[in-house]
Amino acid sequence: MTLLPLIEHCSTRLQEAGVSFGHGTSNAFDEAVWLALWRLGLPLHDLDGVAAREVTSAEQAAIEALIEQRIVTRKPAAYLTGEAWLQGLAFHVDERVIVPRSLIAETLADGTLDAWLTQPPHRLLDLCTGNGSLAVLAALAWPATNIMATDLSADALDVARLNVTRHDLDGRISLHQGDGLAAVSGPFDLILCNPPYVNRASMRELPAEYRAEPALALDGGDDGMVFIRRLLRHAGRYLNDEGALVLEIGHERQHFEAAFPRLQPVWLPTSAGDDQVLLLMREQLP
Repeated sequence: MTLLPLIEHCSTRLQEAGVSFGHGTSNAFDEAVWLALWRLGLPLHDLDGVAAREVTSAEQAAIEALIEQRIVTRKPAAYLTGEAWLQGLAFHVDERVIVPRSLIAETLADGTLDAWLTQPPHRLLDLCTGNGSLAVLAALAWPATNIMATDLSADALDVARLNVTRHDLDGRISLHQGDGLAAVSGPFDLILCNPPYVNRASMRELPAEYRAEPALALDGGDDGMVFIRRLLRHAGRYLNDEGALVLEIGHERQHFEAAFPRLQPVWLPTSAGDDQVLLLMREQLP
């Protein structure tokens, strides 16, 4: 058997099993490609170059076993491979952190944030850093920026440390454990935050793949705004006069606007729509 028909077979198995996607892929075929190429140690972005490659019986068995593990465990593929990709960069991941997928990464990579800054930030805070991917992307976007990254979870910071070292940024990104802004001292020119924001009802409806991730990084309380209320109450004191806060809220715009009816944030365009990542200038915060 050649590789492409095997991948198509694996894709059908994933689809028929009803697994959920959203941790690096959005459909069964792409997920099958990822797992098959990773299992064979082949480049993940060159299916065309290897589609006609003959697969040995041992290789076929190994790929099918990995697909079966994905189906049975309902773990995200990134947990099975130990690696996830964001904006073209590879990051170590495991079950101590959620799989990186923040839409803030797009605004860093495409220059959207530069339009709202008078100059590249001198000091930047990545709040709720998880595996450190946003801190790494920010460091690469602004080579002269000093970056602090924080998380409540010591386990998450252990993973972030692996990624900071992986991208040779130990001298530019410092990691700090603590509860929100209490872990650092300001002021900053820019705060990035992808906090726990999933409302409680939605948490109960999450597919198994999302429930495999640390709930601490997802659960935002009854309306998803528990962490965000505390953040917005104090963030102004941690920003310079022309500083800004960039906040991801996912599908929680209705709850955000109900909780903060007087705020008029700028909604930043992303591939998921124009209502999932917002920007607030220092002057808009208490």
